[in-house]
Amino acid sequence: MTDGYYAGVYWPARKESAEACARRAESLFQGLAPLEPTWANWYGTDKSREEALERRLAPHASTFEQLFASRKHQLLGGFSLTAWNGEPQGSATGILLRCGLSSTSVGNSCTLNPPRQGPVAQRVTTAEVMTRALRTMALAWEPAWGVATSDTHRAEVLKASEPGTFVGWVMYFSRSQGTIPALPAPVRVESVEDKGSLVILTPERFTATNAEHVSLAASVRELLDRAGLLGPLR
Repeated sequence: MTDGYYAGVYWPARKESAEACARRAESLFQGLAPLEPTWANWYGTDKSREEALERRLAPHASTFEQLFASRKHQLLGGFSLTAWNGEPQGSATGILLRCGLSSTSVGNSCTLNPPRQGPVAQRVTTAEVMTRALRTMALAWEPAWGVATSDTHRAEVLKASEPGTFVGWVMYFSRSQGTIPALPAPVRVESVEDKGSLVILTPERFTATNAEHVSLAASVRELLDRAGLLGPLR
């Protein structure tokens, strides 16, 4: 496997305190741990790998609240954090998050970036793990929209689209976005408690080089757009 995959959730301006964002971060990291052994430990960033490995992030709200109190992790009235799981280069997973921002020009987001190749990549880039990861992220951050798909597919669709407007392998829509319409097989829809819904296009790994996958994504996009679910996040 040479294509990379990622999962991301996005929401517009929503002012939240450091305490609130810290509780959400705790939910995120604790929820990801059971999905993949290498996601059980996370570290902050530093000047070198050795120094970064000394900055282990205990997955508790108090840890993140302390981080968000420092200027390093403050951004436009909100908070930011970059974390990685301590694995060797080429095998590491990274998390980037921005939360608590009320800016109309910079949105809130949380992205999970697994390795592109190797055993971990093979384990986590499955419909089951990507769906569970996106569910965890949706429950933690209560975003408007989310997606898990390949980097190649994202690059292709973003030539003419922006976040919130395109269809990926697994998608999340909050209830506020609208109601999911009937979709063609093999697409599956799952509820995320009372928060929203997940839409899973294919049970096998979605690839941008598979003509059937691309055709299915186009058909689903038309249906979701007609239902008013696709639109830029403002």
